[in-house]
Amino acid sequence: MLSQSISQKKLATKLSQPKSISRRTGAFALIDSLKRHGVECIFGYPGGAILPIYDELYKWEATGQIRHILVRHEQGATHAADGYARATGKVGICFATSGPGATNLVTGIATAHMDSIPMVVITAQVSRAAIGSDAFQETDIYGITLPIVKHSYVVRQASDMAQIVAQAFHLASTGRPGPVLIDIPKDVGLEECDYIPIEPGTVKLRGYRPTLKGNPRQINQALQLMREARQPLLYVGGGAIAAGAHAELQQLAEIFQIPVTTTLMGKGVFDESHPLSIGMLGMHGTAYANFAVSECDLLIAVGARFDDRVTGKLDAFACHAQVIHIDIDPAEVGKNRTPQVPIVGDVRRVLTDLLHRYNEINLPAALKQTQDWLERINRWRQEYPLQVPQYEDILSPQEVIVELGHQAPDAYYTTDVGQHQMWAAQFLKNGPRQWISSGGLGTMGYGLPAAMGVKVALPNEQVICIAGDASIQMNIQELGTLAHYGINVKTVIINNGWQGMVRQWQETFYGKRYSSSNMEVGMPDFTKLADAYGIKGITINSREQLQEAITEIIAHEGPVLANILVNRNENCYPMVAPGQSNAQMIGLPERPKPEQAVEIIYCSNCGAKNPASNNFCPECGVKL
Repeated sequence: MLSQSISQKKLATKLSQPKSISRRTGAFALIDSLKRHGVECIFGYPGGAILPIYDELYKWEATGQIRHILVRHEQGATHAADGYARATGKVGICFATSGPGATNLVTGIATAHMDSIPMVVITAQVSRAAIGSDAFQETDIYGITLPIVKHSYVVRQASDMAQIVAQAFHLASTGRPGPVLIDIPKDVGLEECDYIPIEPGTVKLRGYRPTLKGNPRQINQALQLMREARQPLLYVGGGAIAAGAHAELQQLAEIFQIPVTTTLMGKGVFDESHPLSIGMLGMHGTAYANFAVSECDLLIAVGARFDDRVTGKLDAFACHAQVIHIDIDPAEVGKNRTPQVPIVGDVRRVLTDLLHRYNEINLPAALKQTQDWLERINRWRQEYPLQVPQYEDILSPQEVIVELGHQAPDAYYTTDVGQHQMWAAQFLKNGPRQWISSGGLGTMGYGLPAAMGVKVALPNEQVICIAGDASIQMNIQELGTLAHYGINVKTVIINNGWQGMVRQWQETFYGKRYSSSNMEVGMPDFTKLADAYGIKGITINSREQLQEAITEIIAHEGPVLANILVNRNENCYPMVAPGQSNAQMIGLPERPKPEQAVEIIYCSNCGAKNPASNNFCPECGVKL
């Protein structure tokens, strides 16, 4: 009892110190807490209910402590915060007022949720007394967003602000990342309280303990399967990028000589110029990646969720393979495919433990058991390369993207959604966090505001948005934000006059009935539109212009909108039709008949490869 009394006295003395406690408004507590959590930039749009917060923000901006980017639409704020987070790994922040301001954020929140992007979304709400009265610009944004956030808060009193912000950052950035919503009634922003700051990393939540370390027994089982596999494949998703597992993944692949395929979200996690890289798999993946996943005997899923655009017909996906599934979210492990070895844990930590265990048990050097498998994949690579068509009188979309990749190989690329997104995924070779695209939700209009967020976060890096003529018009008002702040983003429109992927599906599966997919009528003159916003606009319509024009675009100091006219009827191949296995792709020549299988065994003494019919190893004479 005595020690407890002394502790209480010490706590009371500490709390009474002026440096620890002071009278502050809820708005001050919010901005100060954001600053303490490392926030340098906020993307947002003001309105009536959020004015107390913007009034406080004004003071912080005036002293250069924090930066606010005024977007032209609240959806642009969420996508910009999302792009900021994807490029840096930090938590992205956006603001919006109540009612329509808050509901305009919903698509961006859902985009971040589907792709597991860490964001803290701040919305204003009508005053506490008016909640539930259908007051002007009142919506239940807490209820509306419940299915698409990792967690939500309504701040009921100003004294809770610091604790809620600290919890929100902790939740958004740990475990499986995701967006967290904080809804703040207007009068809470004005209310004064005894403000006690909470420093990052000090908050703990009862019941929230993400599993970080993989089970040692399962790690041993995984190593054994990798040691025995003759046709293994690493299938890597966005979880590996979120975990920063790039180096560990490459080391594991090289030790066991395992080819690596990535999802759309996983692009860049593995060096795409590496001999073991076989590109993206799935609906518009490379043929050799799709053949590999169809014939592998061990599938090592790393931070991937067996999405339908990857798997095609689920029961035919890697149907000959045993599966190791590594993911931090236990809800994903076994959700779509039951693994033989499930490992729940932080991807980077699990891979690190796998590598440490490999060294601890002193396994012999790899017996080159994957050599035949790699040679087979390389033959597929030569037989079914990605095609870059060239036409006499018009550019193909593929050659535009190839030229961009040639001239700006180290740029951060964002995309909208559609054919141009898939061509960019096929032909660009990206570094870690340099591929930024809406994967799970497939959000048109994502690319331009996301590029703003990337460039604000990384002002010294090249940032290029690849858009379609239909999708760019979803958030084209953000050209005004580029002009306002001089944000040096290069936007390249692959213009075929269609909703390109919709047209391709209508051609392939709907008898060429092109219902509401032609975008030619009503299309703006993009060059004039750029000029109207005060940024550089350029139109390219021939191969002779392409190389020089892209050089000019990249060299220009300031934002550019490039309208590149391409073949209207180009389709994106390969393509796995809905309900088909990954090995059944549209747009490929007829596949040669399978090679005659010859059973191979490996000598346990020297590792030499032998036909199973041999009785003794010809290399060392040991009985097989």
